[in-house]
Parts: sequence; structure tokens; C-alpha cells
Amino acid sequence: MIGAIRMNGSFTFIQPVFHERTMTEVTCAVILEGERILATRRSTSMPHPLKWEFPGGKVRTGESPESCIRREIMEELGVTLRLVQPLPPVIHHYGTGPVKLIPFMCTIRKGTIRLREHMDFRWLLPGELDEPDWLDADVEVVRYLMERSGA
Repeated sequence: MIGAIRMNGSFTFIQPVFHERTMTEVTCAVILEGERILATRRSTSMPHPLKWEFPGGKVRTGESPESCIRREIMEELGVTLRLVQPLPPVIHHYGTGPVKLIPFMCTIRKGTIRLREHMDFRWLLPGELDEPDWLDADVEVVRYLMERSGA
């Protein structure tokens, strides 16, 4: 939108200023155990409290998405991952700006899950993926997984 103001009998046009928001890259792990998929529930102290998500976090400057997801899952769950394959990324617009969610299909290579940030976790069969109240960006990953499995 372009605005105009009248000054001394003439109009001065004001050009809009667009603030370009940088896209935040975030990884998430779709962790498999047999046919089941891990979902984690955000704690009340986290943004978007009590929503379910695939665990992960922001990619740091100079970090690859693969390194990020390994680091984040070790920090959040205390396990080492084996990356099976990347899944299609999702672009979602939160009020704070656009987020590119980069999901990876994974399995646990070593360790036992110990929640360090989340309040709960569940193992879900593909047909149960639509039950939790998912974080908005994760909904597209859920849809992809359900379509892929035929659920």
C-alpha cells in the first residue's frame, strides 16, 4: 500500500517499507521404532506449550541440517540417531516469520530416550498420527507420513 500526505498544497507520496524476514531453518526427526513413530509433547515453558511435535531444532550458522538434527536430538532426548532419509521440507509462516522445517526419517542408533525439554512422548502407529494436537508446521509432515503409509 502506498500512502500520500498533503504538504503545502502538493502531495508527497510515501513508499512502503517492506521488511524482509529471514527464513529460519529448523530440523525435525521422524524417529521410527518398527512401525511406530515418536511424537514428543512440548512443555509449558516452551513456545507453543503442550503441542505435539517431531523433536528437533534450529540450524545454527555454518551447521548442516544433518549435523543439526543429530545435535538437537542428543540435547533433547539423549540418544544418537541413524539418519535413514530426508523427507520433503515444509515452509510454514508463524507470526515471527517463515520457518523451513527439514524433516529426517531416523532410527535410534544408541541410547534410551530421556526427556530434557519435553514433558511427554508417545510411540504412534501411522493410523494414530492424526490423534495428537500437532504444532502447525508438523501437521504437513504428519499428512505426508499418513499418505505414504496409506493410513
